[in-house]
Amino acid sequence: MAQVLSLDLKLTQGLLDHAIGQARQKFDKPACVAVCDAHGFLLGFFRADGAPVRSIALAQQKAYTSTRMGSSTTAFLARLRSEDIPIGYFCDPLLTALPGGALLVDAAGRVIGGIGVSGLSPAQDQEIADAGAGFITP
Repeated sequence: MAQVLSLDLKLTQGLLDHAIGQARQKFDKPACVAVCDAHGFLLGFFRADGAPVRSIALAQQKAYTSTRMGSSTTAFLARLRSEDIPIGYFCDPLLTALPGGALLVDAAGRVIGGIGVSGLSPAQDQEIADAGAGFITP
């Protein structure tokens, strides 16, 4: 039977370190990274030196959106476009469809949280977020 994980302080810190390291290693840029629980509440956040201030809220909103919508923010954006739904119809001002948010799922397939990355290009933000999701379930 697959192990069920929960996001504790140690795992959250590991995710933050991993994502910030990946942004530096792959793109040589600073980023903001947020990790939230399965309900979208913030567990941990890190802003690398030099990361844009606007990316603080965006990283948090991307993590939040992934958990609330049950998908990556890239998939949420595709849904909004394919179904021609304005994001405002969801009545949640914290939702964002900017790429860079990913679900965190344990080996049992249970959603345990979300990760949001901001400060790079949209595609790079999503790549780092997806790598964070892979950090949980390689």
